[in-house]
Amino acid sequence: MPGGFEARGRFHRCAEAFDSGLPFAAHPHRSAAALRCGMNVVKPKVLGVIMGGGRGTRLHPLTATRCKPGVPLAGKYRLVDIPISNCINSGINRIFVLTQFNTASLHRHIQESYKFDPFDGGHVDILSAEQTEHGDMWYRGTADAVRQNLTHFHTGEHDHAGEGDLFLILSGDQLYRMDFRQIIEQHLCTGADVTISAKPMPCEWARDLGVMRVEDDMRVAEFVEKPQDPALVETLLMSDAVKASIRDPAERDNPFVLASMGIYVFNRNTLITALKDRMQTDFGREILPSLLGTVKLYGFVFDGYWADIGTVRSFFEANLRLTDPVPPFNFFDSERTIFTHARFLPASKVNSCRMNRAIIADGCIITDADLERVVVGVRSVIGAGSRLENVVVMGMDHFETDAERAHHRETGVPRRGIGQNCIIRNAIIDKNARIGNNVVLDPAEKPDGFERGNVVVRDGILIVVKNGVVPDNFAL
Repeated sequence: MPGGFEARGRFHRCAEAFDSGLPFAAHPHRSAAALRCGMNVVKPKVLGVIMGGGRGTRLHPLTATRCKPGVPLAGKYRLVDIPISNCINSGINRIFVLTQFNTASLHRHIQESYKFDPFDGGHVDILSAEQTEHGDMWYRGTADAVRQNLTHFHTGEHDHAGEGDLFLILSGDQLYRMDFRQIIEQHLCTGADVTISAKPMPCEWARDLGVMRVEDDMRVAEFVEKPQDPALVETLLMSDAVKASIRDPAERDNPFVLASMGIYVFNRNTLITALKDRMQTDFGREILPSLLGTVKLYGFVFDGYWADIGTVRSFFEANLRLTDPVPPFNFFDSERTIFTHARFLPASKVNSCRMNRAIIADGCIITDADLERVVVGVRSVIGAGSRLENVVVMGMDHFETDAERAHHRETGVPRRGIGQNCIIRNAIIDKNARIGNNVVLDPAEKPDGFERGNVVVRDGILIVVKNGVVPDNFAL
């Protein structure tokens, strides 16, 4: 149902789910229980709000000319396609993307990709930081970004926020597939003011995560940001009742903590009240801990695949894991499509190649190459005799014309793509890069932060920057 879905008893506790002793997410009759948790049928309007991210310094240089949600993914997508697609597949089609840094390519992608018909009021609106009569500051954090745009969530005949509305706050730089109807269903049946989606994580990872402890009924009891003391971590472990929501029974004996995913469901009035303190600028660090004990905070256990694309290393590994025979994230799910820009490109052309665990996007020309565990983006060209191993090639924004090729032959600049007889390992080749013939690129034994021309090393990964040129016979 566009823009929302039906649920009963908006603020009534779901007795069947909680009297059983199981957390709501683990209850075997969750949907049936939801339909019996109240008397009145309501249709809350759900507004999706996607954070466009800050400067993305940990993803630099991939974010040198684009924001994090605009970074290419899996050969043909952008990171922002993930939360937008999850919203659309969950029946949420009123979506706002809050942006600030290097937004041009993201704006262009969204405008070209997401066009709704005018009859049900669906939209994906882009809200950039702006100067107004009430202030001229940049977004200082996730909460401040939402605060500065509250006025935009209350305008228009179809988009006017009402008393019963819910706000779904999402990150724009994560890879996961979630049916948001489940977390909203739990939110309504528990009578929560705020529900926080959390991922069970091994306890040894707790020191790098924002961890919360929940009671057996999923009520949030404690927040701890990156706990370092092992004794403290022990107090944050999931109880056996909460671990019942983990789908794999073999995993339930392992010690887990619940890590916040940066996905929140807020009641409208709770959100507006929480944002009145302008000194609090971030949801995870300030807003949610301040609400603990004052409003009804519940956790929601998400037990699917989830990757936070916050660093060059995590981006690189998330892409290459998609080449596994059975990848952890399935782009081939026809019932829960990941949407993106329709480019109308020709099929890829592959001549005399050896490939193992390769993803090849549309519009590529690959000749007599050896590819081992690679992701090849749209319009990529790879020359004869080249060998790529553990490489993410982002592709090109457009095909070169005959005039452009003639010009580059005259100037001695390599054509776009990867030339002949190149050896490239453990690398990311950003958009529109020009790599000449007989080039060797390998980050082995190079220190983090190494730079030479348009080639840099970050997190042990070699990167050829966007629009970068690597001349013939270059070796690293």
